[in-house]
Amino acid sequence: MAQTSYPKDKIKILLLENISDAAVRELKNYGYAEVERINGALSEEQLMKAVQGVHLLGIRSKTKITKKVIDAADKLIAIGAFCIGVNQVDLRAATQKGVAVFNAPYSNTRSVAELIIGLSVMLIRKIADKNTAAHRGEWMKDATGSFEMRGKTLGIIGYGNIGSQVSNMAEAMGMHVIYFDAATKLPHGNAKQIRDLNDLLKQSNIVTLHVPSDATTRNMINADAIKSMKKGAILINHSRGDVVDLDAVKKAIKSGKLGGAAVDVFPEEPEKNGDVFACALQNLPNVILTPHIGGSTEEAQANIGLDVTAKLVKYLELGNTEGSHTVPPVSLPPQAGTHRILHIHKNIPGVLGDINSRLSKGGINIVGQYLNTNPDIGYVILDVESKISKEALEILKKVKGTIRARMVY
Repeated sequence: MAQTSYPKDKIKILLLENISDAAVRELKNYGYAEVERINGALSEEQLMKAVQGVHLLGIRSKTKITKKVIDAADKLIAIGAFCIGVNQVDLRAATQKGVAVFNAPYSNTRSVAELIIGLSVMLIRKIADKNTAAHRGEWMKDATGSFEMRGKTLGIIGYGNIGSQVSNMAEAMGMHVIYFDAATKLPHGNAKQIRDLNDLLKQSNIVTLHVPSDATTRNMINADAIKSMKKGAILINHSRGDVVDLDAVKKAIKSGKLGGAAVDVFPEEPEKNGDVFACALQNLPNVILTPHIGGSTEEAQANIGLDVTAKLVKYLELGNTEGSHTVPPVSLPPQAGTHRILHIHKNIPGVLGDINSRLSKGGINIVGQYLNTNPDIGYVILDVESKISKEALEILKKVKGTIRARMVY
């Protein structure tokens, strides 16, 4: 790994929400010692103060990174979301400021998939009710309404990394697997893609959701969708809190239309441990509610820490933006005898030509160059001869549409 042009002991890193020790160890292994950790999330006002002077910011799902926060961050280079999603970050504001945003979309896949299978067994055997009865001193030994997983049909909505791994595990238990996805996805094993969501709902004994939150998925499981489900079917949502209408699920549980449910994500969630939690599904039979812990295993948190940290360091030291949600993906191998400059600019015509023309007039030779754009910004990595790199950086700062330019090494 190349040496960043910043002295590493001067790069300030702020990690919120009790991010894994693995991330801190990895940062220190790379030579970054100026790491501040805060256990909880911060309010917008608190964040606006805390981010001043910070180069790298690490968060999890509770911290909201608004435009005001990004505007207040005078030295911010990148944000690491040490979690699966990036809904908590104003990506447009980050893009306009040229702040790279990274996350770890695959690092907790195994943890979530294992839990989905475990919940399926618990619910199809009505273990939640039997456990509650045993705790209150009631012996509830009864096979009525309890079933094996073998031979049942699992319907997976969203066949991405988690959905497909759930598919593999379910088949290993002898289940029939069908799945619905907006895109055509190759099946794992004997799973079968179903093109119509209602067809999947009609066929499934257990339905599990693994979809993002967007206009196409909001309240996709509502009263009408539940009508299509088998009587006694089980519903599991460990994806996003707004993709299921909980009031409709409550009515379906109470009427017996649904035989059980497991929910880990909610439209409104408490800010921190110990806060009051209220939900329409509380105190219903054969319902398992968990506090957004689908990926909360020590293995997953360690993997997330390593994944996001590696992306942040590669961006800081090489300019590599693979996996960024804001800065276009660019990767250029280091070249011996050169200095590397990064240039982020508004996506307007003629910028690359202006860069090359200005450098040419300055007698600066470009040894390597790569450009990529998204609708808002363009990103260029340039390797130039080391003896004239400072001059090149000053020239690039004057290019029309420049958002930021920095020398990496």
